[in-house]
This record gives sequence, C-alpha cells and structure tokens, in this order.
Amino acid sequence: MLTLTALAELIAEHPEGLAGPVAPIRLGNASIDSDACPVIMGTVNLSRDSTYRESIAVSCEAAIRKGKIMWEQGAQLIDIGAESTTARAQRVDDHTQIAQVLPVISALAESGVCVSIETYSPVIADSALRAGAQVVNLTGIEHQRHVLDLAAAHNATVIMCYVGAANVRQISDAPADADPIPQLLEHFASRVELAQSAAVTNLVLDPGMGFYYGNLTDPMTRVRHQAKVLLNSYRLRVLGFPLCHALPHAFDLFEDQFRTAEGFFAVLARLGQTGMLRTHEVAQVRAVAAAMCQLSAG
Repeated sequence: MLTLTALAELIAEHPEGLAGPVAPIRLGNASIDSDACPVIMGTVNLSRDSTYRESIAVSCEAAIRKGKIMWEQGAQLIDIGAESTTARAQRVDDHTQIAQVLPVISALAESGVCVSIETYSPVIADSALRAGAQVVNLTGIEHQRHVLDLAAAHNATVIMCYVGAANVRQISDAPADADPIPQLLEHFASRVELAQSAAVTNLVLDPGMGFYYGNLTDPMTRVRHQAKVLLNSYRLRVLGFPLCHALPHAFDLFEDQFRTAEGFFAVLARLGQTGMLRTHEVAQVRAVAAAMCQLSAG
C-alpha cells in the first residue's frame, strides 16, 4: 500500500476526484482553501474515558488552558467533547455535558478561539452554538435534520461524520469491503442532499476513522483499514466538499512512540487530499502539514 507503485496504481485505477475542486472550509468569518494548507483541529476531551490520555481535561479550567495552548500552537479550530466514543465509555446525559462544555466554549470563544462542539444531540448543539461555537462536529444521524436546522440558523459549519448507527456510541461496522469508498460515497451523497435542503452549505465530510467499530477490533486490521481510507479519501471529493480525518495513533504499531503516530498519518491524509486534520498533537501535526505544503509548493 505504501509504495510508489501502489500509489501510482491507485491513481490510475481511480482518477475521479483527484483534481476536482472542493468548497473552502469556513470557520466563522474565515474562508480557508484547505488544498493549499489543511485546517488543524485540536482536540480537548472532558471525558476521562478518552483513550488519548494527553487530551483529557480534568476540569473546566484545564480544558480552557488546553484549548488556548493548542490555539497558540497553530490550531485553527478546537473541538470540545464531553463523552468518549470508546466502546466501554460511560454515557453522559445532555444536562451533564452542557454543564461541562458551555463554560469552556464561552471562555474560548470570548478569547477569539474558533470552537466546534462534538455531539449528536440537538440540545447540546443548540446550547453550544448559543455559547459561541461556530462548528458542529456531528457524530450521529438520528437527529441530524434538527441539528442541521440549528446550524443553518446560526450560520455554522457542520462536520458530517460517517455513522453506521443512530450515533457513534452505538457499536456498528465500518465500511470495510475491499474498496470502502463506494459505500462511503453512497452514505454521504444522501446526507449532503439533506444538508443542502436544510440550507447548510458549509460542510466538511469525515469518513469516521476515529470511532470504534465492531468489525475492526483487531488493532492491525484497524490500522490497515485506516491507512487505506486515508489514501483513498480523495475519491470522496466528487461530492464537492472538503474532508476531515481524525488521525490514528495506532498504539500497536508505534508502542511507546505513539505520540509520533498522528504526524505520520497526517502525511497519508494529505496524500489523500484531506483538508482538515483532527489531532491531539497540534504542534507536531502542524509542523508536518506545513512541511508538506512547503515541499509541494516547491
């Protein structure tokens, strides 16, 4: 998969989307050409169940501090969440999540930080948008029309994640066929149409490789699938919208050097023409992305 021959064969077999334009990514009043250089999304988790320990904020004050540090490190968007997507994580009710995330969103937004809320709940999305969030990282489909209407009312951008069930906390299977892209295209095509009917045009599509799937429990099976999707993502550009990926950290591959993994997978994501990189390691991924931009420009 990671040879020049394999990459050349991939492009020869699937040229669609390679040179096609996608809409810019809008973050508040900023419109960003993510083909020129990707948007870096930093991640702050208010759930202690997160598998990435370094991203966990143990208090509201810690979450605000982490968000500001990531912003200073070069993130253009800070994603706030209060419920882990891991299979064994404790579920957190809407009221508790709102109490946790709203002070963080308000403080960051007042400081000029662009914030996204990771949720599948219309109640949480509404509260977050009112508090100053400018992006909804939508991780469910059960109430998506309601969330889309809220986003349209607030002129917010929506990151639309692949979800095989009502929401990502319900264990489902990833599109893990020999070629997962046709299933992803079918999934997103109907949802893009729904978003446009709700007057939401500022969209980013996320194939959902950062979530737990019942058919990807073996670590090496999972990481091979993630790498395949990262490299093939450019084929989703035929839908006309930029792509987002949560970068894997692949502990079984990188072991005690797992904090370097997201930088490695950022390279694969950019080769697959991903426009937004969701990361726990902002400084590292920003440096990798900047280097790729400079070398590509040369």
